[in-house]
Amino acid sequence: MHTINLPRIGTDKAWRDAARLHLSLGSTPESLLWQFDTPDQNDLFAGTAPPPARPSQQITLPKEAVSLLTKVVWHADPERFAAAYRFLWRLRDRSSLIRDSADPDLIRLRGMEKNVRRCAHKMKAFVRFRDIAPGTQGRRRFAGWFEPTHHTVEPTAPFFARRFADMDWMIVTPDVTAIFDNGRLSFAPGQSKPDLPEDGAEELWGTYFCNIFNPARVKISAMTSEMPRKYWKNMPEARHIPDLIAGAEKRVKEMAETAPTLPPLRAAAVKRSLPEGRDLPDRAALLAKAAEANKTVPDGYGRIILGEGPCPAQLMVVGEQPGDMEDREGRPFVGPAGQMFDQTARRAGLDRDAAYVTNAVKRFRYTMRGKRRLHHPPDRGDIQHGKWWLDYEIALTRPKLILAMGGTAAEALTGSRQGLMKRRGMVEETLYGPVLLTLHPAYILRLPDRDRQAEAQDWFRDDLTEAARAIS
Repeated sequence: MHTINLPRIGTDKAWRDAARLHLSLGSTPESLLWQFDTPDQNDLFAGTAPPPARPSQQITLPKEAVSLLTKVVWHADPERFAAAYRFLWRLRDRSSLIRDSADPDLIRLRGMEKNVRRCAHKMKAFVRFRDIAPGTQGRRRFAGWFEPTHHTVEPTAPFFARRFADMDWMIVTPDVTAIFDNGRLSFAPGQSKPDLPEDGAEELWGTYFCNIFNPARVKISAMTSEMPRKYWKNMPEARHIPDLIAGAEKRVKEMAETAPTLPPLRAAAVKRSLPEGRDLPDRAALLAKAAEANKTVPDGYGRIILGEGPCPAQLMVVGEQPGDMEDREGRPFVGPAGQMFDQTARRAGLDRDAAYVTNAVKRFRYTMRGKRRLHHPPDRGDIQHGKWWLDYEIALTRPKLILAMGGTAAEALTGSRQGLMKRRGMVEETLYGPVLLTLHPAYILRLPDRDRQAEAQDWFRDDLTEAARAIS
């Protein structure tokens, strides 16, 4: 058996080099023993000398597999290196294995990958810097303490280097310490928690947090899922959370008592526009007839595309605007974004056929490039034009929950698209009832970075799972 010792810093490159070497040597998974950061093993390839290299065919791996295995090596599972190499060994003869969602090895690795991404996300969200001293060349110097679940400090540190490039900082963890000094990122062994002084920004940050806290949106299980209690002790705003939760019910009552008592003018107008004495199918037919009669199409716009689905429905799904394929077929959610929604909905246990799907803006807005019609983002005027139609659809559908996908839908239903990434996954009370905010599939498809795209897909699936749970 050959023993391979991998260092704590630079683990991913060391694993790739070792895996590439032993794959070329034909070393079976059973013949390798992977060790991690073993003090008495300083040689990367300690143990029995490897057999001489033999000619082998060039091995080409799918990009998706490379991305997956690069994430897995940062997991905390002691068996991660062996599991990754075993899958790599099988993949060399069957490249389609990376798409076999029922394969036990792939299922295990995908779980590790998801855990690593989640840990990296928590680090980005919950590291809190404190001002400790002047830095080099007049730069300010900060330090933060974090306790990661997995070995994600090294792969996540470049995010902080880009985000906080104008200051010197270090992130201390029990695992690895990331140091950014005068524009240079380096890593050192982990340390115990340093004695970091409080600074004036903490009080300001706590005040801001208390003022943006919305008691009507408090959902303790969701809060502790997204912000686990293990991180609270290192977050200055967390000291305010118990009091904010304790007073949430009282504040919601006060908000309800001081809220306007008259219905919004738009809701009243929609109610008057619905012909009395007709059942829902008749009124839906009248709406479709009105859309068909609206034949005036401005330059750069398609025809009016209404939603489809049962009326009434427990769930209404609202996207941005029809695309080129939707305009040609006269149906919503049939293009690439709609197909991604369908696939994710199935995995989340959400039945599209049981939901009413529509868009906040009813016309495809485009710009001509030769013979092609390229998507043009809708503006506020487009949202206002679609408002009457959307209000009518909501009045017909009477959903228990509305799923708003993307900034345009958020603006149409809540009045604001600001801070969507922080608001996603949360249910907001609106004039239309509960609205669950999430990302738009088209946004996910346009992300150039595969890791960010995969992370966004996980968030999107989680939000659809929450929507399915809320209406069950």
